[in-house]
Amino acid sequence: EFDNITMDESVHLFGDTAKPGAKLIIDFAYVDKSNDDSLMAFLNDQFIAICFDSKYMHTDVKTVVQNYAGDYTGEYRMDLEPMFLEDQRANNREDQLTIASWYDYYQNIKSEVQLYEKDILIYKVDFDEYTGGAHGMNRTNFLNIDLKNQHVLTLDDIFVDDYSDALVQLLWEQLMIDNNVSSREELEHIGFGLIGDVEPVENFFLDKTGITFFYNVYEIAPYSIGPVQIKLSYPSISLITKEVKIISDLQKS
Repeated sequence: EFDNITMDESVHLFGDTAKPGAKLIIDFAYVDKSNDDSLMAFLNDQFIAICFDSKYMHTDVKTVVQNYAGDYTGEYRMDLEPMFLEDQRANNREDQLTIASWYDYYQNIKSEVQLYEKDILIYKVDFDEYTGGAHGMNRTNFLNIDLKNQHVLTLDDIFVDDYSDALVQLLWEQLMIDNNVSSREELEHIGFGLIGDVEPVENFFLDKTGITFFYNVYEIAPYSIGPVQIKLSYPSISLITKEVKIISDLQKS
């Protein structure tokens, strides 16, 4: 059984509500009950690591959220208070409101169990954060977990040896289909592949019909395009995949 821990916390520079501040919002999904204590501990450690940091693992989930919140707000004040004072001294009064807006940080962490079928669990985490600059940043990360073996699936678990070149070709071909173009050059004209290579990434998720590779902003395209998802059906990758029982079971469910 799953449950959520929620938190909405704010802190201001120098403890002064008239000054800029940081807002932290957390909605953390975790395993609340299980008939297998070992599996529950394994899953919660994986959830903690992807949502917060591996340094918080092996700790009660409620304590983790409290500790993370304390670290986030504490580091915000420690790092930014000296910078804020320096900016105030260095700039004239007309710039003060603009400067203050740079210091209004926020972080939103929301996780959920996207899929739970038989021996496979897909866990999703959305991050939304602003740490100064022109705009905030969003990213989404996934875990694909083999419950029976208490193992986080990787591409090497799914694909045969030397799969990379063939998979890269399939990704480009699907990206062309998704964008109604007929060549890589046309995709590059749109912006794909200019920031980073279009290649297999460990940030993927499985479902009953295929595997979806999720590329966060700036990974393969400019910020204006946003995150990119490329889904490959199981038939399309059949020549380069292994026989993975939990995936076979998922397709039959």
